[in-house]
Amino acid sequence: MKKGFLFAAILLLAVAFTNSASAQTKIGYFDDQSVIALFPGIQEKLDTVLQSFAKDSLQEEYNYTLKTYQNQDSIYKRDSVDLSKRPKALEMATTELNRLKYKLINWQQYQQEAMQQKQEQLLMPFRQKIALALSEVVAEQKYNLVLKADALSPYAQPSIADNLTIRVAMKLKLPLPKEVEDAFKAATGGAPAKTAAPKKG
Repeated sequence: MKKGFLFAAILLLAVAFTNSASAQTKIGYFDDQSVIALFPGIQEKLDTVLQSFAKDSLQEEYNYTLKTYQNQDSIYKRDSVDLSKRPKALEMATTELNRLKYKLINWQQYQQEAMQQKQEQLLMPFRQKIALALSEVVAEQKYNLVLKADALSPYAQPSIADNLTIRVAMKLKLPLPKEVEDAFKAATGGAPAKTAAPKKG
């Protein structure tokens, strides 16, 4: 699950987080993969669906492709003399046979790509929810720039208050580790998100 969305990775100097420029430009950082991982039971759901997809769809496709290749290969060998007299027919038969052969030889790569596409299809509704929540957080908190977390310099130590991953998770009411939530509340004065329920009393 390593695809970003809504924003490009922008490299900035670590000083941007600490000097006076940060007063003019409010910078947040975000990791959509970390938010996705917080949805309860999502990994188990993905594993179940992907295993079923691999077994019921991809394995059937492989079996069909193999059988088709074997049939085409038999016909090709049987009719090779006749095909040699018809260049166009020979070209078409050879092309089709090579296509099937290539698919079988590279099946592992084909299967991996198909699994990734299926996973992205399954994750799309979650990504859409996250994108909407992120846009709301950026607007509410008046951030000028959002960086992908993996684009940050290893020497930068941005404030946890600017961790939009936490803000988005809270807006979506996703469970966070208590120590993360406590550290975030301490850094933000105990008001992590505008959507937090007001305290009774």
